[in-house]
Amino acid sequence: MKKNMGNTDRIIRLVLAAVFAYLYFGGIVTGTWGIVLLVLGVVFVLTSLVGFCPLYTLVGMNTCGTRKV
Repeated sequence: MKKNMGNTDRIIRLVLAAVFAYLYFGGIVTGTWGIVLLVLGVVFVLTSLVGFCPLYTLVGMNTCGTRKV
């Protein structure tokens, strides 16, 4: 697995995951939408920690800055 996520992308995903967790555990978003946000937050955390997003591979995206020598 080659990394395809840059640091900014990873930080944004972690912040969004924290917001989603707050909305769910704070009781602001409940029911099906709450579960969806919680699952999406978990996916954001996992992809941020690994630095690889499978969806980016499918669409040919790469936010990881590469240095040209």
